[in-house]
Amino acid sequence: MDFLDYFRQICRIPRESGNEEGMRQFLLSWAKENGFEGIRDAAGNIILRTGATPGYEDAPSVAIQGHMDMVCVKVPGSKHNFLTDPIDVYEDGDFLKARETSLGGDDGIAIAIAMAIFTDPEAKHGPLEAIFTFSEETGMDGAFGLDGSLIRSRKLINLDSEDEGTIYIGCAGGIDLEGKASYEMDSVPEDWETLEIGVSGLKGGHSGGEIHQQHLNAICALSRMLVSLEETSIPFRLAYFDGGTKRNVIPSSAKCAICVPEGKKHAVVEKLIQTFTVIKEENKIEEPGFEMSRKCSHHGAVRMTQAMDEDSTLILCKALFACPHGVFTMSKAIPGIVETSNNLAIVRMENGILDIQVSVRSSIDSAKHYLVNRIKTIFESFGIDCTIGNGYPSWTPDPDSALARFCAEAYEKLTGKKPEITAIHAGLECGVINSKCPGMDSVSIGPQMYDIHSTEERLSISSSKRTYEFVKHLLSIIR
Repeated sequence: MDFLDYFRQICRIPRESGNEEGMRQFLLSWAKENGFEGIRDAAGNIILRTGATPGYEDAPSVAIQGHMDMVCVKVPGSKHNFLTDPIDVYEDGDFLKARETSLGGDDGIAIAIAMAIFTDPEAKHGPLEAIFTFSEETGMDGAFGLDGSLIRSRKLINLDSEDEGTIYIGCAGGIDLEGKASYEMDSVPEDWETLEIGVSGLKGGHSGGEIHQQHLNAICALSRMLVSLEETSIPFRLAYFDGGTKRNVIPSSAKCAICVPEGKKHAVVEKLIQTFTVIKEENKIEEPGFEMSRKCSHHGAVRMTQAMDEDSTLILCKALFACPHGVFTMSKAIPGIVETSNNLAIVRMENGILDIQVSVRSSIDSAKHYLVNRIKTIFESFGIDCTIGNGYPSWTPDPDSALARFCAEAYEKLTGKKPEITAIHAGLECGVINSKCPGMDSVSIGPQMYDIHSTEERLSISSSKRTYEFVKHLLSIIR
């Protein structure tokens, strides 16, 4: 069975972060059926082992590493249930895609490649391990809980990158902030109308790997539209606001409902359209699919009988409007790499509680803490209580990495092309695993993927095949 067949099997198993038990059982059963050693550590990570192929007994042990979970997002209106339903994978030319959902190439392809190498009769390698962690996408819980004493290898090939021909030797660290505030809902006058406003059609994507592409944030766009209503002097009251899906996904859609005095609806809609048009023009190159939807209580929208008061409405809208999003600083050490960024990820209003989640990344720990505390100060000035998480450390690049040099030379000899050796703004588990396994030398590579963490995610089939052959080649020559 080749790695694409394994990948399709993996896509049939629900594996949203926190729901990886099906994947654990699948991997352990598969290992037992094929005569490999399968271990579940105390935290819930899976470690597989196989011995050296004949003639490679003296080769060093190498670990292939990836994570079991995936970011689960779906198109508005989809009935897909990530707890029970398989990912509907299909081929489109050179790409694997998923219908109505994210694909999970991040990081299902790592598991598929490892499984295929373990069973490939032509593969030549020394002792081989596969390390599959859990809940990487929601805080690297598996990597932090990994029992390093179980890992025999001191060379690690992480397969959680999305750019073929790039060898990563470092990554940004991250930290999350959650803002909460209670609010009261008051009765809306009977002669007020309700407007449901939505923005959609944005590219979204990975808040680390694609933040530099300046994809528009739907929460930022909608809050800007609402704040612009202050210019009309027409009172409005917010009934709900809902935007974003995951802390590491750039929001591609957001929606809200506002209540306005009878007879003022047309002026409010006119201002909203005006501001939307300005935003669309500003982002016409990157976001050609940006759309606005609107419904009123006289034409399909549910009439809201409860809403925030006018002052609280403006406070919330201005707090979201004031929150920075996107690239904050570029790296001075590695040209072209983002140093520090923020993703205004999720906003929910439910049961009298406003919940805001942001995700800050930086390759410099002090800059990471500076930005998250700056956002905390902004939110607190609007009366929003903030909690800052523990975060995860950056993986400091090692320019003297013997494994990185070896991989670069092997790649050039195999392909005739020089790989790029650099760091990435997205989070990788290598730094955490290195701290659990003293002396570990790590690199991160992977096949070409696009728009991960979004419903537009696609995985190049030809690039995946080349990456598989490269990993197999590396294992045959590492000494």
